[in-house]
Amino acid sequence: MRKIKVLQFISSTGMYGAEYWVLALIKNLDSVKTQSYVAAPIDSANQVVDLLGISEGLGFPARAIRMRGKLSPDGIVRLYKVLKKEKIDIIHTHGYKSNIMGLFAAKMAGIKSVNTPHGFEDVKNDNKMKAYRYLDRTAYKFFDSVAPLSEVLYSVMLKYKVDPGKINLIMNGIDLDAIETERRNPGVIEKSGNEKIIGYIGRLIPHKNIYDILKAFDGIVGQHKSKNLRLAIVGDGPEKGALEQYAGSLKSASFITFFGYRSDRLNLLKSMDIFTMTSRREGMPRCMMEAIVMGIPVAAYNVQGVNQLLIDNQTGLMADFGNVEGLQKCWLRLLSDDGLAKKMAENGKRYIEDNFSAKRMADEYFNLYYKLLENS
Repeated sequence: MRKIKVLQFISSTGMYGAEYWVLALIKNLDSVKTQSYVAAPIDSANQVVDLLGISEGLGFPARAIRMRGKLSPDGIVRLYKVLKKEKIDIIHTHGYKSNIMGLFAAKMAGIKSVNTPHGFEDVKNDNKMKAYRYLDRTAYKFFDSVAPLSEVLYSVMLKYKVDPGKINLIMNGIDLDAIETERRNPGVIEKSGNEKIIGYIGRLIPHKNIYDILKAFDGIVGQHKSKNLRLAIVGDGPEKGALEQYAGSLKSASFITFFGYRSDRLNLLKSMDIFTMTSRREGMPRCMMEAIVMGIPVAAYNVQGVNQLLIDNQTGLMADFGNVEGLQKCWLRLLSDDGLAKKMAENGKRYIEDNFSAKRMADEYFNLYYKLLENS
């Protein structure tokens, strides 16, 4: 059997959850049976897409698709030419821009198309993004397969009237080997003897609800017996400036550090004593999965997506959404009881390793690719 050629097409603005997801997938697909390519649209000749460089470094051919504007016809034509030149069998898209461009190019090239929804950002006050979201929502119906990575996103696809026969739920997975390798390296946040670090890693966007993390931390400073707490916020996004300004107004300001975007996020993660999230909603949060596999106990709001990774009082602690005081109590339990924190971390690590490996995810995607081509 010849190799199945699959092009992963993603609109990338940095190395975030979806980008690491693509890397985990292509690294774990059977290289005897598949040949993976990676492509991304770019707006200018000097634009650098980190994912393309990393993919090339790992031995996967990468292509930058030059385009004018967000959804330009010339970009679609260039993508079509890559599909034809490389004799791609399947295009697998990620993100609204890539979904729409990829779908058109696939139809032109006469090849199969797969989409993975990774989640949705708030667009309440952005009319242009609302229009793109509408086009994206419509495009899902025309893919040969839509493969959401969580039950939450599966429900969203049904809500969008996607044919249930085209929906293939393939649960998220992470590269366990990469995290295990990182576990052996020392962390990069220097800590004093009894210092405890509560941390978050992810994009700084509205639905992540980072303000509740800051409120909870401000209220808890001084309550822990060590009186030596720090809050580490790792990531970038449109809310970063406003969040830094708000944090600067708090009495705990000197104990809060915004690290911005970091390529060494796993190193930073290792130094944390608690990983926390206060999102309004999640698909299947990759950074939380990484924290759990790294052996960091987790306390978060009980929302869809998060509660697929955490079993309250078994693999982590959860508070109801918006219950800042409840989240503080979760933190205090983990900070004051090392035995409990260790137990939660061990249980969580085992649960993720058993259910959410990138190898399992990649095997399921190969089966989907094979099925699509077999039935064509």
